[in-house]
Amino acid sequence: MNRPIFTNFALAHLALCALWLFPAYAAGEQSGLNDIRPSALAGTWYPGSQDTLAKSITGYLSHVKPPQINGKLKAIIVPHAGHRYSGQVAAHAYRLLEGSQFRRIILVGPSHRMRFKGISVNLQSGYQTPLGIVPVDQTMARTILNSGPHIRWIRRAHTREHCLEIQLPFLQTVLNDVKIIPILMGQQDYPTCSSLANTLVQVVKNAEDTLILASSDLSHFHPYDRARVLDLEFIKHVKGFDPKGLAKDLSTGKCEACGGGPVITTLLAARKLKADQALVLNYANSGDITGDRRSVVGYMSAALISAHP
Repeated sequence: MNRPIFTNFALAHLALCALWLFPAYAAGEQSGLNDIRPSALAGTWYPGSQDTLAKSITGYLSHVKPPQINGKLKAIIVPHAGHRYSGQVAAHAYRLLEGSQFRRIILVGPSHRMRFKGISVNLQSGYQTPLGIVPVDQTMARTILNSGPHIRWIRRAHTREHCLEIQLPFLQTVLNDVKIIPILMGQQDYPTCSSLANTLVQVVKNAEDTLILASSDLSHFHPYDRARVLDLEFIKHVKGFDPKGLAKDLSTGKCEACGGGPVITTLLAARKLKADQALVLNYANSGDITGDRRSVVGYMSAALISAHP
């Protein structure tokens, strides 16, 4: 898994990356109406048949009684493990979207399978799941892409990445006609988080039907009790709406999250979009699901809310 917060990579590594990552982008990756990203997870991370997947998602949602939200939902934070492990935790956030006006979701997650400098926005036309195709809002995606040189489209970074696709069956179930903007962070240092947050604020501030989604699991592969200590530290910063404190504790190992950068970015952006309340909806780890507490992964769902109109 990626380290919680990326710093600068070694110069030699960057030089190698430049040889095979950047020329593909510089030459111009072509996207079209039929450029669909096929599912990389169906049949493994979630059920592969339409009926089984639909029943699975509605089952998770049916076990959640959503809390009363007094204000405007600006963002959610959800885990990204296989549905068997984190689906019930994620359902606490997705239940809030049922019957909402959101028609566009900006998904921000970490790159697990490829290291690259900066940020990648996927410009493919849609993502396939057993429930159908989720279209990409290519207009907004290009607006984000054109906001600075640190944001590019690196197709290969998205090909097998799980942290965004795992969210799609939930979104397809709770929202109608939803479009997505898939964003992966190759770097998760605080300046990159702050820059991306500023970009998201600019594109979202006048789009009332747009929600930001941060995808992250918490601590990885610790004994159950140690994992809870680390995860509760992370949760404390989310509850306190404290992105700087979270970044500091992630960098020192006081807490862990493979998507720490996306969470920090989302906290920063939501705050600038007038969110003033962070509501932690649910927390569990894999030991709570499997009963094996020797080496667990932590999961949290949360909502960022503005009490202002």
